[in-house]
Amino acid sequence: MAAIGVGLQVRQFSTSVIRPAAKLVKPPIQVYGVEGRYATALFSAASKQKSLDKVEQELGRVTSLIKDPKLSGIVMNPHVKRSVKQKTFIDALTKAKLSPITINLINVLAENGRLTLTPDVITAFGKMMSAHRGEVTCSVTTAQPLDEANLAELKVALNGFLSKGETIKLETKSDPSILGGMIVSIGDKYVDMSTKTKIQKLTKLIRET
Repeated sequence: MAAIGVGLQVRQFSTSVIRPAAKLVKPPIQVYGVEGRYATALFSAASKQKSLDKVEQELGRVTSLIKDPKLSGIVMNPHVKRSVKQKTFIDALTKAKLSPITINLINVLAENGRLTLTPDVITAFGKMMSAHRGEVTCSVTTAQPLDEANLAELKVALNGFLSKGETIKLETKSDPSILGGMIVSIGDKYVDMSTKTKIQKLTKLIRET
């Protein structure tokens, strides 16, 4: 009986991928591409079941499973039969005691020959969840890692770009090639204040005069 129930949920989830957008619970942002369509269907299904946070956590576990060389060597291998990939992946997810909705996603991807898109779908869903929580992703690149004082000062400055109810999800990385300064990307804004770019602009100006 349980198997029949899961099978029905798989078909329902599969159908939701191609339903008109009006029948879906729309995510706060639209992610384009095939992975975006699957992530949107998942967001809608999870939202209706009030399990968005749970599904997000489970997808983190799916990501960890995919990193297992033994598992990824099968499910991500284009030369392995689709049925073998599906059974191997689903067995691993069932053993990990993941919920039917998360297992259904993998089933649909497997049935459609899209298992290699699993990481992309998870990333797309993560973006939707960040927007759902009012998080604004900000990427900051500096020549050297920022110390705690500079990082705190930077966060205060970046908060000035936010609207009411939004919070910063800060991602920092270092790249010695920019020489100094920083490159900031927040929402749809991009500001290059790196020393490297300043030198390039100055060099171009000198050559043109």
